[in-house]
Amino acid sequence: MAILVTGGAGYIGSHTVLLLKQLGEEVIVFDNLQKGHQQAILGDSFYQGDLHNVELLDEIFTKHSIEAVIHFAANSLVGESVQDPMSYYHNNVIGSYHLVQKLIQHEVKAIVFSSTAATYGEPVKVPIEEEDPTVPTNPYGETKLAIERMLKWADQAYGLKSVCLRYFNAAGADPEGQIGEDHTPETHLIPIVLQCALGQRAEVSVFGDDYPTEDGTCIRDYIHVMDLAQAHYLALQRLREKKESGIYNLGNGTGFSVKQVIDTCRQVTGADISAMIAPRRAGDPAVLIASSDKARRELGWEPAYPDLGTIVEHAWIWHKSNPTGYPKA
Repeated sequence: MAILVTGGAGYIGSHTVLLLKQLGEEVIVFDNLQKGHQQAILGDSFYQGDLHNVELLDEIFTKHSIEAVIHFAANSLVGESVQDPMSYYHNNVIGSYHLVQKLIQHEVKAIVFSSTAATYGEPVKVPIEEEDPTVPTNPYGETKLAIERMLKWADQAYGLKSVCLRYFNAAGADPEGQIGEDHTPETHLIPIVLQCALGQRAEVSVFGDDYPTEDGTCIRDYIHVMDLAQAHYLALQRLREKKESGIYNLGNGTGFSVKQVIDTCRQVTGADISAMIAPRRAGDPAVLIASSDKARRELGWEPAYPDLGTIVEHAWIWHKSNPTGYPKA
């Protein structure tokens, strides 16, 4: 029996495939390579395609004995989703609809869904818990929440069990440096700061230093990408053993400020990284921290790399060896 991983050539997807292979799973990777990378594909089989290609999906489910799906494939840039919301509904929601239809038709009863903390919108309290209101403030978060709700009704009507994982700021890389993070454009803080350390950027912008936090900068919950991968595997195991649907937050439960991230990058790299204070960005909450108590309790999940220094160190190993990212075709 195989695990189908959609978006398995992307950042979190490829690290999850790596872990699944290390644990002896047979893995089928499906990716359109719009954002993913050929060099990051580590599965037993690879299909390049789009979730709108229902004929290709039928071929995969017919050719392979698929036990479960881990679904990463999605557009995921908040700003882009605001500028072009219909493309996000088309790719994320309609694409997921086609995938879920094929699971039902081919009698696959388990899916782990890569959701997001963006489903919450502006938090009503910190740390954020799974039962807190879900009021997304952008189309990206709205599309992920729509998919969660579709999976809920698919469970009730067809018995398709799902685990939805809402995670916060993914960071770091495979500790061995085999794969890592490579986005174009890069929007994540740690890679941007490391690009400064490599001399690829003159400085890093700090958007606001007058927030009600200890050092005035925004606080975010950074979680190592391999810890996220482990959570996806544990969610898969829960579906195998319990056959129960659920929703879980994934985060360290500890926040790190923008200044702390920059200082940690300076310490790890030894580089003199220049930081410039810039105006606040509209809609940036002061603090976003997850409560992952439910995931720890029900999935048995315990982050192996909670330390910010370790997260940055593993990212630095990748970026030093791959200063321009994966080789371009």
